[in-house]
Amino acid sequence: MITPANLKKGDTIALVATARKATDGSLKAAIDLAHSWGLEVVVGSSIGLDYNQLAGTDEQRAADFQDQLDNPKIKAIWCVKGGYGTVRMVDLLDFTKFKAQPKWIVGFSDITVLHNHLNTMGYKSIHGVMPITVARATPPAIESLHASLFGQALSYTIATDKMNRQGHATGQLVGGNLSILYSLLGSQSAIDCKDKILFIEDLDEYLYHIDRMMMNLKRNGCLESVKGIIVGSMTQMKDNDIPWGKDAVAIIEDVTKNYNIPVIYNFPAGHIRDNRALILGSTITMDVTTTSSTVEFQ
Repeated sequence: MITPANLKKGDTIALVATARKATDGSLKAAIDLAHSWGLEVVVGSSIGLDYNQLAGTDEQRAADFQDQLDNPKIKAIWCVKGGYGTVRMVDLLDFTKFKAQPKWIVGFSDITVLHNHLNTMGYKSIHGVMPITVARATPPAIESLHASLFGQALSYTIATDKMNRQGHATGQLVGGNLSILYSLLGSQSAIDCKDKILFIEDLDEYLYHIDRMMMNLKRNGCLESVKGIIVGSMTQMKDNDIPWGKDAVAIIEDVTKNYNIPVIYNFPAGHIRDNRALILGSTITMDVTTTSSTVEFQ
């Protein structure tokens, strides 16, 4: 996997919208943060555009992203917001100049489209805090994003969860938002699970749909081929009038229980304030014991 160049003071990053619309005013905290790190900021042309729910048409969002991909002065692209829409513009992009000068692509949620598309091409990317979530993010989440961008050591040790499955695994980290991973199956951006460590998280889904998506991963052979699973936040889950009978964690445990692999539950990443950065495409080691869980990036 190819690692983009680490950022350094004086570098310039771009803020773009690939999905839902965003305004200049919602980006102040992120711009201030970038300046505090010694970075210059370019606000992309997609910011402020309004096309129903989206930040401009597919062509407008793709054109902005393409401009930042092709600009050699831009060292990282920080996607400002998720929601939905990235899948509508990803096939309009040309990564030729990106391959000549790889740069960090940062975001989570709907940005999982880009993470997996880049992974299939052999490039690392960063699943982490987005500009619209900076103001409410925890200090550890912000610090982990800084460490990821600037090439500092990255590792996490968290308290054990009663649902965890103990064990040790080393492999390339892949994944992101479960709903997006599910939607990409069968496409050129589909996740490759073989011998990987799978990270998943989700927001605002019906519990039976979590079961459906996990069963799809299973039937596609993904769960049989992974070395380990890291489950982030499963936030604001919904149920029907007749309950499904299990919460999201119990659903995931039920679908994966027959695989002899380590599993970490309630990892601090996803649609929560404490959204720790994960360098997707990196080789990691996960150790799950009775007292703690450790994830170390190599």
